[in-house]
Amino acid sequence: MSFNTFGRVFRFTTWGESHGPALGAVVDGCPPGLALTEADIQPWLDKRRPGQSRFTTQRREPDEVRILSGIFEGRTTGTPISLMIENVDQRSKDYSEVAKAYRPGHADYAYDAKYGFRDYRGGGRSSARETAARVAAGGVARLVVPGVRIRAWVEAVGGDAIDPAAFDDAEIDRNAFFCPDAAAAQRWEQRIDAARKAGSSLGAIVACEATGVPAGWGAPLYAKLDSELAAACMSINAVKGVEIGDGFAAAALTGEENADAMRPGNGGPRFLANHAGGIAGGISTGQPLRLRVAFKPTSSILTPVETITRDGEAREIMTRGRHDPCVGIRGVPVVEAMVALVLADQALLHRAQCG
Repeated sequence: MSFNTFGRVFRFTTWGESHGPALGAVVDGCPPGLALTEADIQPWLDKRRPGQSRFTTQRREPDEVRILSGIFEGRTTGTPISLMIENVDQRSKDYSEVAKAYRPGHADYAYDAKYGFRDYRGGGRSSARETAARVAAGGVARLVVPGVRIRAWVEAVGGDAIDPAAFDDAEIDRNAFFCPDAAAAQRWEQRIDAARKAGSSLGAIVACEATGVPAGWGAPLYAKLDSELAAACMSINAVKGVEIGDGFAAAALTGEENADAMRPGNGGPRFLANHAGGIAGGISTGQPLRLRVAFKPTSSILTPVETITRDGEAREIMTRGRHDPCVGIRGVPVVEAMVALVLADQALLHRAQCG
């Protein structure tokens, strides 16, 4: 069985390959009556679109979304919403070497081991191109939780982190890295340029915060809000780690240091800290949801790497074509989309159980 669907009540299925004629998503479970047009989705796709700077892949894709179903007179009907994005700038010939040998760090070998067959053109389903469909679906999800603000940014590139004291929300939209620290963005220009010119790549950490999430979303055990967020973000191509709140750093704290102390507030508790990232026992507390997502360096690089062919022969491979020197940069709108999709699902699950 192949799993291409995520969600419980608000569900989406992605389809398509990196070098196929198109890719897209089918969103099911969306409540009826929501105002929805392509203009509600396109801005999020524009944030992810390739070729916008020298720091991302130079593949030229307009990523224009079309809504094929589930809409009547500008409103959702409650039936499946089909979204399609055409591929217009494929260069399958760039992958002739990948057809013969596996890229270390990529899914080439694992796909072949599972299916005995693989689409080597851009990696097929294992390509980060698939995430465009998630971003489109996330644009629909945001309409289900209109009171929630989801904001992500790049926190570190190649181990070089921002200065938290220099955090400027407005700066995130002013540079090519979604970076809230202008000085760090300048440093990253040099780092990524150097990696790109060397035929290599860099990893990154993307942080995300969601505000306006009320207390009570989630479940105590098997639909924990934090486990759903972790699963959603771990499903993104190139992600190797997810932290909620303080994450691994919490393991170094004492109980009193880690406690999010409370005082009486207007209409609920006033928290003095947020080590838990806005989630306790799998359920939202009303505090901002906070998570961090680690992206590995792009596996498709021009530096020769030792590998084997499909016949098991030793050789070296370097991957030609157009690839992100730091895939985590365009991971920012993808993380936002996956958080939106989880929160839309959890909002509907909460309404179903608690009214």
